Amino acid sequence: MRPHRRRASTLSVRRTLRRRGAQPKVVALGGGMGLSASLAALRRITGDLTAVVTVADDGGSSGRLREELGVLPPGDLRKALAALCGDDDWGQTWARVIQHRFQSKGEINGHAVGNLLIVALWEQLGDPVQALDLVGRLLGAQGRVLPMSAVPLELQALVKGHDPERPDDVDTVRGQATVALTPGEVQSVHLVPNDPPAVPEAVEAVLDADWVVLGPGSWFSSVIPHLLVPELLDALAETKARKVLSLNLVPQPGETEGFSPQRHLEVLGRHAPKLALDVVLADEAAVPDVSAREPLVDAAKRLGAAVELAPVAGSDGSPKHDPELLAAAYDRIFRMHGRIGPWR
Repeated sequence: MRPHRRRASTLSVRRTLRRRGAQPKVVALGGGMGLSASLAALRRITGDLTAVVTVADDGGSSGRLREELGVLPPGDLRKALAALCGDDDWGQTWARVIQHRFQSKGEINGHAVGNLLIVALWEQLGDPVQALDLVGRLLGAQGRVLPMSAVPLELQALVKGHDPERPDDVDTVRGQATVALTPGEVQSVHLVPNDPPAVPEAVEAVLDADWVVLGPGSWFSSVIPHLLVPELLDALAETKARKVLSLNLVPQPGETEGFSPQRHLEVLGRHAPKLALDVVLADEAAVPDVSAREPLVDAAKRLGAAVELAPVAGSDGSPKHDPELLAAAYDRIFRMHGRIGPWR
């Protein structure tokens, strides 16, 4: 039954867009595969889409380029660009090219083509935003990709029980790659520097949006960091845009091991207590009964939000969102909770 429901939802989304004649301005915040899932869905329902991407990655190819050249980590930016590529031959070919990783016994091993392309344009143009816009035009990306800050950031976490032999002690864990897989219970995260400047274009996009989408993704290392950039947090508080928080399908091993859906909301609220949301989107299978839904509804109310449940998981059993089902869920939320009248 799920494939049939997916086709029906996608057709409904497209018919709605044709009737509407205008499209919402949407800004998506996040990083990694979670943001990619959201972008792959959102590009199906709007052509006015901006991704604002975390720049704290310090692992893999991104970490090596960051350390060697002192640049922003390009990996999450590359993934966002790939997610915005169209479904035609041009878009899918370029998506595969920029995601391709070299395999060798030399120093190029593990580097992604897109990372090298982005860094080369940064060095040529001296402007990270201009360079990303140029890559987007080359790929035919259906949206814009911006870094959340123009300086590389370090993520640090306070983790209880990081050392199993000292389960009650709280240690500082440094680096996004380490935080994402840390044993123990993450208590809080912060950025170094602790007041990084936001990219002005990212702030402008948030202020001008109709909708801001936060999540899904690694909670402490991809979602919450956006709330730790003062200018971005101020923009999120000031914007007239509606805000939707998209929850993960399952807890992430390491940083959110054992978290309930409402626990995700509670820790987000602790990091940004003045942030108000409008909608929390959760997969209906993650909260299957009333006993699971009531705590989530209560936690969402404390953030000012309503809860929307929808089937958004893929049909292969992996903890990945289905882009067409997620698109249908976003489109329904935008129509049900958006401003009265046509989109601008």
